[in-house]
Amino acid sequence: MFRKSQNLKYILSLVPGKRRFGTYRFLPLFFCIGGVMEWIMINVRIGKETFYDVYRRKQSEREYQHKTEEGLIVLTESEAK
Repeated sequence: MFRKSQNLKYILSLVPGKRRFGTYRFLPLFFCIGGVMEWIMINVRIGKETFYDVYRRKQSEREYQHKTEEGLIVLTESEAK
């Protein structure tokens, strides 16, 4: 376990800016990782849908369910089937 800690410490020491920025030197890296994740969630399709397609559909379903529970939307017999 001590060896893994030394390896990690060595890899982290390779990132420049330790004296000037301290631990904040990793912020640009995490910012870029977050941007890449966002781009993937918007543009990469798995099957027929992206992450945001699923999110919008689920949000719409929750709103519809909430409105039916409050009585704002009345289901008729043809809609219930």
